[in-house]
Amino acid sequence: MKRLAPLLASAALLATTVPLLAATGASAAPAEDYSRQKPDWHRCSPEQPASYECATLKVPLDHRRPEGRKIDLAISRVKSGNPAKRHGILLINPGGPGGSGLGMSLEVSQAMPQEVRDRYDLIGFDPRGVGASSPVSCGLTDAEQKFDRPYRPETFASDVEWARTVAEKCREKAGDVLPHITTRNTARDMDAIRAVLGERKLSYLGYSYGTYLGAVYSQMFPQRTDRFVLDSGVDPQRIWRGMIQVWATEAEPAFARWTRWAAERSAEYGLGDSPQAVSDTFWGLVARADREPVDFEGMKITGDDIRTARAVFFYPAQATPLIAALKAAAEGKPLPAGTAGPELKKLLTGGRSAEPAPDNSTAVFWSVVCGDTGTWPRYPEQYERDAAKDKAKYPLYGDFASNIKPCAFWQRPVEAATPMRTRADVLTVQNEWDSQTPLSSGQGLHRALKGSRMVLVEGGEGHGVYLADPNSCANAHVNAYLATGVLPGKDVTCRNPEPPAAAASPGAPVPSGPLPFPAGPGRF
Repeated sequence: MKRLAPLLASAALLATTVPLLAATGASAAPAEDYSRQKPDWHRCSPEQPASYECATLKVPLDHRRPEGRKIDLAISRVKSGNPAKRHGILLINPGGPGGSGLGMSLEVSQAMPQEVRDRYDLIGFDPRGVGASSPVSCGLTDAEQKFDRPYRPETFASDVEWARTVAEKCREKAGDVLPHITTRNTARDMDAIRAVLGERKLSYLGYSYGTYLGAVYSQMFPQRTDRFVLDSGVDPQRIWRGMIQVWATEAEPAFARWTRWAAERSAEYGLGDSPQAVSDTFWGLVARADREPVDFEGMKITGDDIRTARAVFFYPAQATPLIAALKAAAEGKPLPAGTAGPELKKLLTGGRSAEPAPDNSTAVFWSVVCGDTGTWPRYPEQYERDAAKDKAKYPLYGDFASNIKPCAFWQRPVEAATPMRTRADVLTVQNEWDSQTPLSSGQGLHRALKGSRMVLVEGGEGHGVYLADPNSCANAHVNAYLATGVLPGKDVTCRNPEPPAAAASPGAPVPSGPLPFPAGPGRF
């Protein structure tokens, strides 16, 4: 990315800059240095279309001290091809925290219908600390990045040590930067992008974590909030421990739904002819794998490994062949006909590579999750009590969700979480069976944003709705809003057309799992 030299701004740009300074609490004089930038757009890559352009801005590390240290903010765009219809810019975030969004302008441009596409310059960006935007690292090993840790009394001390080690390594490696990698500062960066691009208002498409980022922007900069689509919602009242715990509470109804689905197909999959029988088969498999790991596609799978795949139960057509294949492997039998071993392995492992992973997304994840709010318990004993209780109450994932996290030892947040008090006329979008931001979370976001409307896909599966599923019944409502700026008169509930019967048959290819949006590091 090329660096930008500060240039004198036009009067129109200065008009957009002055409100930015007031909202961020910065003094006018020094902040003008970074707000007067003119992006040096250039082709992102010879392998990509020439219309896909990139630039790098400078923003303050600490928006309270705009004259101080600067960091890079990598942005991209695909311009509207129809200036007569152009409405403004549409900024896009794929989720995370820690997800790279630089490529989202190109991805969305290729998926969005032309009548909507014409209205916007699509703007992607890597949030602060991510990817090409002054990336941060804690120097974590692959093992230290492992998120899922089951609760057992005999291993809890090592869990505490892991959480403390992650927090200490982050503090040692990047302790001067990480306190400023927060949602509120990323929202300020979004407004800086708006100002530098000379726009009076910002339109936005945010997935998953991006919904909370968009909600925070709407509260910090309500007069500049234009057409906002918040897809797969984070409940602002649950940030962030509660959002991890909701994975456990909402996995239970998804698991019950799966047992019904599998029982109806007992003849094909042989997991049991009633929901209770399917449940017994599953928990018997978990217990067996805990005693002796199952050799599956070259991996040793424990019962805890099986439970960490809790998200797959939101997709019964994927969960059923997976459990049938694991059951066959545990019994020393070949995979059942119609199952694809490599695809099932990918689902079970979440697509993880055997190679050590760079920790950039993990470092940003903990920076935001721990630094956004001071509500994390500070005493290990609280986590131990909660994990033991939730393991019994939510057996699939409860102990993983409530076990200790690095936030117990993190630096205190620089500022408080953002209250949701200001009216926000935005559109929220939600699948009923979303594994990462479950329905209760999406409904919480809708309730928190007074004036919002919700489009709910009844029976919809998957994390990410708009453009993630080209056949989603929600797409038409989102397209109409983005094209006109007019919200639905009331909340909308729709149902997708039924997929072909062959798609759920044992002989059909195994579905590939959650779709590409959101594109974060597998969190929110």
